Amino acid sequence: MTLEQVFPYALLVFTSFFTLVNPISILPVYLGLTSGLDKKQKLDIAKRAVFAALLILLGFAFSGQFLFKFFSISVDSFRIVGGAIFFVVGFDMLNARLSPIKGAKDEISKAAKDIAITPLAIPMLCGPGAITNAIVMMEDAHTIAHKIAFVAAVMTVLILCYIIFAFSARIVKYLGETGINVMLRIMGLIIMVIAVEFFLAGIRPFISSFLSQ
Repeated sequence: MTLEQVFPYALLVFTSFFTLVNPISILPVYLGLTSGLDKKQKLDIAKRAVFAALLILLGFAFSGQFLFKFFSISVDSFRIVGGAIFFVVGFDMLNARLSPIKGAKDEISKAAKDIAITPLAIPMLCGPGAITNAIVMMEDAHTIAHKIAFVAAVMTVLILCYIIFAFSARIVKYLGETGINVMLRIMGLIIMVIAVEFFLAGIRPFISSFLSQ
C-alpha cells in the first residue's frame, strides 16, 4: 500500500470532517458559554471537549454498525435528536442568550465539565453528520494503512479545533463585542437552518415508511 493510494482517502476524511465539524461556527457557542471563565478554565474546557469528541468519533467509527444493530437504532434517530438540540442552541444564539458560567468555584468546575461534553463535544463537534461520516468512512477503510490514515485525519481536525478555541481571545479582540454578537446571531440562524435540515432528513424516512404501510 503506497502513500499515493492512502493520501486521497486521508484527504477525503480530513475535508469531510472539517466541513461537518466547522470549528469556526462553533466558536460563538464556546465564547458565549465560557465568557465568565479565566484562560486556564477555557483551555481545560476546550481540551475536554476535543478529547471527548475524539473518543466518541473513534468509538462510533470502530463499533458504530455493531451498536446500531445491537440496540436496533438508526442514524436517522440521531439526526432527529441532534436537530432538536441544534435548534435550541441556535435559538439561544440568535437571541444572544447563551448563559455564561457563573457561581462558586466548585459549581463553575462542575458546569465546565458539563458544557465540555454537551453542547460542545455533543452535538457541536460530533453531531449526527460527523458520527455518520465516521461510520461510513471507516467502512471504506479496507487496510491497516487506511485505518491509520482515518485516525490521523480525525485527530488533525480536532487539534485544529483546539487551536481555534485556544486563540478565541485574540479573535474576540479582533472582532470586538459588536462583531461577536453579530457573528453569534448569524451563526445561530445558520445553526437553526441546519437543525431543521437534520430534523427533516431524520424524520423523512419514518414518514415514508409509515405512508407506505
